Amino acid sequence: MDNRPSRHRHVRIPSSRCEPSSQRRLPIRENGGALVRIGLLTEGGYPYVSGDARLWCDRLVRGLGQHEFDIYALSRSERQEDEGWVPLPSQVSRVRTAPLWTAEDDGAGYGRRARRRFADCYGELAAAVCATGGTGAEATPEADRFGNALYGLAELARDEGGLVGALRSETAVRALERACRAPGALRTAREARVPDLLTVVAHMERVLRPLSLDWYEDDGLGSVDLCHAASGGPAALPGLVARHFSDVPLLVTEYGVQLRTHYLTTGDAPPAVRALLAAFHGQLAAEIYRRAAVITPGNSHARRWQEHCGADREKLRTVYPGMEAARFTDVGESPECADPDTLVWVGRIEPTKDLVSLLHAFADVRKEEPKTRLRIVGTPSGAEGTAYLAHCKALAAQLFPDEAEGRHAVGRNPVTFEEIGAPEVPTLAEAYAGGAVIALSSVVEGFPISLVEAMFCGRATVSTDVGAVVEVIGGTGLVVPPRNPRALAEACVALLRDPERRERLGAAARARALELFTVEQNVAAFHGIYLEIVSRCPVRRVVLDDTGEPLPFGVPAEAHVPGRWTDPAARVAARGGPGWATGRPVRAGGPVPATEGAR
Repeated sequence: MDNRPSRHRHVRIPSSRCEPSSQRRLPIRENGGALVRIGLLTEGGYPYVSGDARLWCDRLVRGLGQHEFDIYALSRSERQEDEGWVPLPSQVSRVRTAPLWTAEDDGAGYGRRARRRFADCYGELAAAVCATGGTGAEATPEADRFGNALYGLAELARDEGGLVGALRSETAVRALERACRAPGALRTAREARVPDLLTVVAHMERVLRPLSLDWYEDDGLGSVDLCHAASGGPAALPGLVARHFSDVPLLVTEYGVQLRTHYLTTGDAPPAVRALLAAFHGQLAAEIYRRAAVITPGNSHARRWQEHCGADREKLRTVYPGMEAARFTDVGESPECADPDTLVWVGRIEPTKDLVSLLHAFADVRKEEPKTRLRIVGTPSGAEGTAYLAHCKALAAQLFPDEAEGRHAVGRNPVTFEEIGAPEVPTLAEAYAGGAVIALSSVVEGFPISLVEAMFCGRATVSTDVGAVVEVIGGTGLVVPPRNPRALAEACVALLRDPERRERLGAAARARALELFTVEQNVAAFHGIYLEIVSRCPVRRVVLDDTGEPLPFGVPAEAHVPGRWTDPAARVAARGGPGWATGRPVRAGGPVPATEGAR
């Protein structure tokens, strides 16, 4: 099957005002009904080959074959779209995509009333952003003001066919400027200049672009049983709109909180831009958390951020990412294959991994254990990662001149830089198998995937105390402060000198990983959450009788039970009436065919 997205642009309203999206319907299964129909919302992720969280989403969809999935994906670049999709399982019945990297100008050719509606709604949105200095941790008038303005813009987009041009117009800039100069506005916002305002308006337009999509009709997100957003921010925005228009419940999963990511990526922006965007993302996150039926953080670190942004503790369910343990089984069951004199680091090479501190720590390790070697296994992340790798190689050459065992032998550096797929490291499991101790030296980390992989392999670990490291390790490894080479070195030496302790910690780490971090655990958790949400929400499907009028109780609760009842005569005799608990809608005069009712 061709997994490249269709270039056909499906537009809700035949007008250039409407933000385009592409759509492909996939073959629907013929093996019976689905338990729950889920609208999976992603941004820069599944089903694209190079998408974020692609593996997690793919494992979730494949693991829940009893459900039906409609995928609504926002792409981040033309290259991502050209790379196409991963092969999709049969339970995916539809894929609809829309770009976040470009937008067709909808012309903003509104009439006078529409222009006034936009000015009022956007002005209220800007005023709510400029009046808040926090992250929405408490219900405030600004929070209600922000939500009302957001849904007002969504209704305007539906009525007028989109508002992409309006969000980038001079009207938007002037509305933001008035909000910044208004009494009670953020002190930093008052200092915003025209370039700052233009930057903020452009960023807000990109985030709010899903409001203009044609995804919210009755045959789109309005017809699913629940929306599952694979992240916050733009990915969750279609879920908010579907909830507003069609009362579809929203589930939000965050393994990395969008607001935290914003703080980490806008450090070089002017103060006014930073303050305004932080307030905007804080209000958006608070609105998403308020309207979500359930929120599933990937760890306690993300959970604390969500609570700080206003998430109700009663809605929170921690669900750890699911990872495949089978490919590490051979290594995990053979701890004796490790080289007792080798440290291993595995990951994506970039400045946040702080390999400089690791190299300085290894210099101290070599003073205590001269035979020790360090293997750094990973690929650079972008141009910045390539430059950082070159810097680390130069530092390693400076700290550790090539050594030779004798006068006639060729020298060798005790630090090696390798990549997965090379002859020395053919697989990821082989990378972890090569050392007795696995090190993690990051200064910024969300959920430490490489640490969990090391635990699956039964290896003792030394990690810096960042992100969710302590929660993941749970006492089965050593944890040291970040940016502290001496502490990192002392912990590594302690494990290198104590093989019994290494073996004990490695076995405990493997047992913990198999208990908490497998794909099976993740899939089972979401299966239960799906059913919990659906059980609390009314069925919105309308079944008509012979006269064309809505039939009350036409879709009973049993419509969500998989399979079909095969002996209607026995049911009629036993229950005294037609259609009792059939799982199918009933017309006056008898059951209707399954194609007219529940799946």
